[in-house]
Amino acid sequence: MMSDNLGFYLDQSVCTGCKACQIACKDKHDLPVGVTWRRVVEYTGGTWQQDGDTMVPNVFSYYTSIACNHCEDPICVAVCPTTAMHKREDGTVAVDPDKCVGCRYCEWACPYSAPQYNPELGHMTKCDLCADYRSEGKNPACVEACPSRALDWGPIDELRAKYGTVDAVEPLPDPSITRPHLVITPHRDAQPTGSGTGEIANPTEI
Repeated sequence: MMSDNLGFYLDQSVCTGCKACQIACKDKHDLPVGVTWRRVVEYTGGTWQQDGDTMVPNVFSYYTSIACNHCEDPICVAVCPTTAMHKREDGTVAVDPDKCVGCRYCEWACPYSAPQYNPELGHMTKCDLCADYRSEGKNPACVEACPSRALDWGPIDELRAKYGTVDAVEPLPDPSITRPHLVITPHRDAQPTGSGTGEIANPTEI
């Protein structure tokens, strides 16, 4: 039922950037090179500060594991001209390969780069929160693979009740765009979306 409104949780404070989640997702779905449904972003920055007569570095770095957030207002669904991109009864966003023409409008519109074109299949593909695993009572591959237990999933209302409501951390976009089903426990050095002083350290990987 739609009231499930499933989503993801990330504990940024314990994510080490190991990419086990990313690899597990890629392996489970047999994704080709260039198609990565879950990506781990390294955000880093810092300045010099004076300590007496000495200048010392004040630097930070933290990781954000991100996939499709199965948003409340999915812009990918809004821009899809064929209704291939749609919301399921459990609130997850999925693509119908029989309707998709590979126009990539969803990919361009999504601020999280969740829908991705698979040239081998000729249509868009994306995270479906491992619907097959969930139907068997198992966790999504990314959640199960995390050695730090930084990931969790479930109805977004339950995740927010358990972990809080933070979903705007650099370098993620303004959550008001799509109202993502995402909750984050921020890293101690995390900066709010829109006020960041750092930069993405691994742009070619995401």
